[in-house]
Amino acid sequence: MIHIRPAGTLDAGPMAEMLNAIIARGDTTALTEPVTRDTVAGWMNTDPDRSAWHLAEDSGGQIAGFQWIAPHPLLPPEACDVATFVRIGQTGLGIGSRLFEASQRAARDLGYAWINAAIRADNAGGLVYYQSRGFEDYARLTDQPLGDGRLVDNVLKRYDL
Repeated sequence: MIHIRPAGTLDAGPMAEMLNAIIARGDTTALTEPVTRDTVAGWMNTDPDRSAWHLAEDSGGQIAGFQWIAPHPLLPPEACDVATFVRIGQTGLGIGSRLFEASQRAARDLGYAWINAAIRADNAGGLVYYQSRGFEDYARLTDQPLGDGRLVDNVLKRYDL
């Protein structure tokens, strides 16, 4: 059984651990270097009045995934950005869907009009996930550099609240 709840800075260590496994796999996130508990906690505290963080945990208390919405400097003030991470081996179980339900409510409560998702064009699972939530393509950014120097395209998708 999966439980969705707000995430706090005390969750930052286990969240970083889960995210580092995804980064090490290297095929779905733009992140290329491991993150620390302090990195994640810093992200959480960047703009806490305009952000919302949720995590999914199983009945044993292990984090199964997390998602956040936050403002982004390249987006208008009525839009927020979203990022989603699900533990390796647990995708396709409805965790992302449950997280998005919470994030969607939070985005409305925070006064946002739409949510932006930037997905690597080679991340088939991510593209399908956001498409299945009702996100629609609105732009493509070509040759975006990753931290390790590789270039990837990003698909920008929009979900109107």
